[in-house]
Amino acid sequence: MNGRPPRTAVTALAEDQAHIVVTFDDNRLMPALFGEFDRNLAQIEQRLGVDAASRGNQVTIRGSQEACTRARLTLDILYGRLQEGHDISTGDVDGAVRLAEATEAQLSLPTLEPRGRLTMAQISTRRRTVMARTMTQDAYIRAFDRADLIFGIGPAGTGKTYLAVAYASAMVERGVAERIILSRPAVEAGERLGFLPGDMREKVDPYLRPLYDALYDMMPADKVERGLQSGLIEVAPLAFMRGRTLSDAIVILDEAQNTTSMQMKMFLTRLGENSKMIVTGDPTQVDLPPGQVSGLVEAVDLLVGIPSIAQIRFSSADVVRHALVGRIVEAYDRGRTPDGAAS
Repeated sequence: MNGRPPRTAVTALAEDQAHIVVTFDDNRLMPALFGEFDRNLAQIEQRLGVDAASRGNQVTIRGSQEACTRARLTLDILYGRLQEGHDISTGDVDGAVRLAEATEAQLSLPTLEPRGRLTMAQISTRRRTVMARTMTQDAYIRAFDRADLIFGIGPAGTGKTYLAVAYASAMVERGVAERIILSRPAVEAGERLGFLPGDMREKVDPYLRPLYDALYDMMPADKVERGLQSGLIEVAPLAFMRGRTLSDAIVILDEAQNTTSMQMKMFLTRLGENSKMIVTGDPTQVDLPPGQVSGLVEAVDLLVGIPSIAQIRFSSADVVRHALVGRIVEAYDRGRTPDGAAS
């Protein structure tokens, strides 16, 4: 990152309490760092249980030594993001807190300057830059560059699909890939889409809505529509993949837990030259008929240890939606029997 990191003065107090004053060099970034009416500081206070007060280009933090360290690291991460020219959203503050919590054990309060500016992996398109908000998301984004087949496995709300579409959009913008191919098993229609009205896109639109939502976040609406018309963005129902070779593309299979063994094998073997496949799904949400083996569950077991295949597993701790979503996921996980059924 460009620019100097903030300077920190630490005063140790009794009973494991600390008093930290963080000084930032660039006064122009302070309104964005603190947020309107100091809302970013208030969010940090709530998440970490500290008191944080701003004055000019300084923030005074009081609380436990551990919480103060995390708050200081959170501000450092956000300040670095602003120095790079990015905006800060509520989600970015949450992501910075998560990163600070994950790395706090590697730093101690007497360390007045970090050993290196902390940063999360990010994906940039012309419309927006998406930064990882958890360590698992960070590993997921980094896996996109180092592997050709990436499995993103875990509960809803962890960003599996959103980050995959963001990456695909960025690769097409840069000219690294020629097209984006989106697929999803239409379990509710039994993959018999012929009876549904409209053309192929209209038939599968209801099943691909989450993918479209992410696309419209990454690209202007008119570019998405032109891409759908030109073939730059292709909607390819899983049932229509057989016999194809998917080259020079980023191929995304969403809700893969609802593929059968044969469908998954068929899909994975479509991978062509200069392409990447990203397969996302939640093995706890299988909608296949009773007794039917999930192709996703089977594939992640069979493909362990093969070079250029990455498996990233998310948990309830990675949920980046409403805070309650993570607790709901945890509650359902606790209530499941060993065979995956609800108790």
